Amino acid sequence: MKHLFITMLVLVCTHLYSQTYYDVKDYGAVGNGETLDTQAIQKAIDTCHENGGGTVYLPAGSYLSGTIFFRDDITLLLDSGATLLGSTDLQDFPSMIPAFRSYTDVNYTEKSLIYAENVENIAIMGRGTIDGQGEEEAYQLKSGPANYKKRPYMIRMIECRNVLLRDVKIINSPMWVQHYLACENVNIDGITVHSTVNHNNDGIDIDCCNKVRISNCEINSGDDAIVLKATGPKDCENITITNCVLSSYCNAFKCGTESTGGFKNITFSNSTIYDTRLSGIALEMVDGGTMDRVVISGITMKDVKGGIFVRLGNRARPYLSTGAGGPSKQQYVPEAGLEKPPVGTLGNILIRDVIATGISEVGCSITGIPARSAENITLENLRLSFVGGGETDLVTWEVPEQIDRYPEHSMFGTLPAYGFYCRHVNNLKFRDIQLDYAESEERPAMMFDDIDTLFLENLQLKEPASDFPAVRFRDVRNLVKK
Repeated sequence: MKHLFITMLVLVCTHLYSQTYYDVKDYGAVGNGETLDTQAIQKAIDTCHENGGGTVYLPAGSYLSGTIFFRDDITLLLDSGATLLGSTDLQDFPSMIPAFRSYTDVNYTEKSLIYAENVENIAIMGRGTIDGQGEEEAYQLKSGPANYKKRPYMIRMIECRNVLLRDVKIINSPMWVQHYLACENVNIDGITVHSTVNHNNDGIDIDCCNKVRISNCEINSGDDAIVLKATGPKDCENITITNCVLSSYCNAFKCGTESTGGFKNITFSNSTIYDTRLSGIALEMVDGGTMDRVVISGITMKDVKGGIFVRLGNRARPYLSTGAGGPSKQQYVPEAGLEKPPVGTLGNILIRDVIATGISEVGCSITGIPARSAENITLENLRLSFVGGGETDLVTWEVPEQIDRYPEHSMFGTLPAYGFYCRHVNNLKFRDIQLDYAESEERPAMMFDDIDTLFLENLQLKEPASDFPAVRFRDVRNLVKK
């Protein structure tokens, strides 16, 4: 009886295995890195879907491919030694214009290596690699809108539900590495991204999504490492990012720049940032929308140009237009487009438990605009060290408003304070703050301008090597110091 039970169990397991496990080599994939395997991989995916779903398996080998399309209930499993290799022939990537409209229709690529739209229960897993070959000559195109359209994303998923990425390594993207637009319930865990070989190499773009978890990832990217966007009229909300290691030629963690929708219920925690040419932490609202309830905690940073950059501006860029090309190929023509969005809002931000060294001489800033202040911002338990080197002529320099300019930590020039420059903010709190510098510094540590209700508690600020005080105030109403 025991032997009969074991035999039956083996038969059942064999039957289940045969029904749910689809080896791409059984469908004609060669895996030599030279033969185009797109059709074989797609056939395995389609057959798997038609049979109720399961796992499409890439064993060790190099599988050259153009666009592959995900279906419902598909797991793509890349075994150790397996590489999904993006083709360098642009003809292998058809243009795909999604039903969900956003600014990405206007200015960004319509091509992808892996594409999924309005599907659910999908996953990309394994110890294998996805290599976009973005360093190849075919993709060494100049930056600018005309060439953004030509270079494919590695992964693009639109209005998908229940998405999982785990353990895979993604390298050398020709464009953004991965873009999730209007998706729900996305889990990205333990992946590695190394992509610095081309323009616009964002590591992870979460755009107008709900319920997203990013954890245990290591990202070294040519553009922003992890960036939350709202390129369409839908919020990016309920997002948690934790236990990541980030490095970037641009920003490490950013909310914005596109903010037609908003950012709500966002956490970024327990992560390290290093060798970042722009900001370590950037919160940017310039195209309308609302940023509300953002908590950033437990972050270490080393050698970042901008430590903390918070900006509420008014670029007011519409997310679509009704310009030439018809409804499926709209072009951004400002005078013919949607009405400009109203000024957005930015508030209820908490940044705490941050240690950083090597922040550039530009300094950190928190700014709104005269027509709309940022509000309810708290920074506590910060230990920040700046390179210093600022001279006294910067202290009385009138910082331009730059209301409609693209937001970047350096947009105002080198600031009048080596630590924090804050302007047009309501209800701003600094608690348990240590600021110092390496080279001789003649600027104050902090400057506050047009602040309504300012709380300062337990500040340990390295005094400037000049006659200026450590903190300067201008038009500060209701100051509370402890």
